[in-house]
Amino acid sequence: MVLQELYSSIDLQPEIVRKLEEIQGSFRLDPVSQYLEQLTCPDTTAQAYRSLDADLSDDPDHLKMLYCQLECARRAFSRYEEMKIGKWVFTDTMKCFTRFIDECGQRNGRLFFDRGWWTYRQISMSEFRLGALEYEFTKHEGKRTISIHIPSDADFSEGSVSHSLALAETFFQEHYPDYPQDTWICDSWLLSSSLRPFLSENSNILSFQKRFSILQEEQEGDWLEWLFRAPKNTPIEQLPERTALQRSVKQYLLDGGKTGTALGILNGKRN
Repeated sequence: MVLQELYSSIDLQPEIVRKLEEIQGSFRLDPVSQYLEQLTCPDTTAQAYRSLDADLSDDPDHLKMLYCQLECARRAFSRYEEMKIGKWVFTDTMKCFTRFIDECGQRNGRLFFDRGWWTYRQISMSEFRLGALEYEFTKHEGKRTISIHIPSDADFSEGSVSHSLALAETFFQEHYPDYPQDTWICDSWLLSSSLRPFLSENSNILSFQKRFSILQEEQEGDWLEWLFRAPKNTPIEQLPERTALQRSVKQYLLDGGKTGTALGILNGKRN
């Protein structure tokens, strides 16, 4: 797979493709080759990202970082093939880059890359998109587990979530049979109990919450950014009211209420 094929397969924005092609013509990968190799390894990817980010500090839009990470994604495709993981998993997983750039544009009014601190998970094959949801190798209480993430473009209906969980169960049993699969967790604003008064009985969010046993709740995290699709520091009065849930939670916050995130364990393993 060449980079241009990767750009096309993940529907990367034409404006971003043009800028990446300009970078490709002038930016040499040899001086950062060590970082690229480390970025594709789960054990070294986080530190490699931090080191590379420091070296590329003269790039405020982080497009050189994007170029480097997409080069790593291109290399990861060979590992997908070696492990006989379907190309659709690779494509759906790497579309995170396109999605994050879209989200960045919605928040800021222009396209740039601000999620390099997250996407090293995908290029190191530590996180996969399987249907509606994403699944990451992680640890909980010192033990290896799988963490469930909800992308902003997910079909969050009950049937879609069930289908994704079934896909994930099959995927990990087939491709990572030695990885422990008895505990799956989720840490998200969608699990916050403070949302329940605003949810109807047929709510997709409520259906999702019922799948988990909640371990703890926090009044911190990036929930405001995900619920309202607004910058973290947006004053409550200026939060959007595009949905009924946004309107209800905004009024709740204006009245002095608090919400946040919750950590839960999937009931019945993957049921």
